[in-house]
Amino acid sequence: MAKFNRILLKLSGESLMGEQRYGIDEKRLGEYAAQIKEIHDMGVQIGIVIGGGNIFRGLTGAGKGFDRVKGDQMGMLATVINSLALSSALTAIGVKARVLTAIRMEPIGELYTKWEAIDCMEAGEVVILSGGTGNPYFTTDTGSSLRGIEIEADVMLKGTRVDGIYTADPEKDPTATKFSEITYDEIYTRGLKVMDLTATTMCKQNNLPIYVFNMDVVGNLKKVIDGENIGTYVHN
Repeated sequence: MAKFNRILLKLSGESLMGEQRYGIDEKRLGEYAAQIKEIHDMGVQIGIVIGGGNIFRGLTGAGKGFDRVKGDQMGMLATVINSLALSSALTAIGVKARVLTAIRMEPIGELYTKWEAIDCMEAGEVVILSGGTGNPYFTTDTGSSLRGIEIEADVMLKGTRVDGIYTADPEKDPTATKFSEITYDEIYTRGLKVMDLTATTMCKQNNLPIYVFNMDVVGNLKKVIDGENIGTYVHN
């Protein structure tokens, strides 16, 4: 029995690099697709937002002289490339997937609307929501929060390369301890960086819980859906 009926899965663009330094690692892409198929076969309705940091990150570009708006638009296009790759990988293993874009770019993808996304999920398709919010100055974390709220997801599953939220960066501080659950207010008080402030505030205000877990470990996505406590649950 799945713990959640409808999810917004946020995937990291950087994680798609796998062992590479740039671009898309086919092995990692295949692992992600297989994990998504596993929960899709359980009847879970799935919306996905994937970052573009493995190809281009707007803020990094702005730091190197790119116009911020153009840099963010390049980042949006990077998320579309990743979305197409994931869609292709899912289709190859028998999962119907549809790419919806925040800005009009047929025939690459259909223009996103809340109702189109929900109709597709209810029809059994995995919906990949690309192009961020369609606006500059917003991260894909904020895009994930927005889409999760719009599609009325039960939870946002934030797949990262760490297994939850810690008191400090576990890669830098060996004494850091992991939270099994934490409130949004505690995140603010402790100054923890789960997502950017806009994204976190949107989730808090709209009562959308977040579950942070390590997506790079094969099988973890199903464990989350099965209700196993392997990450950190963020709630009001």
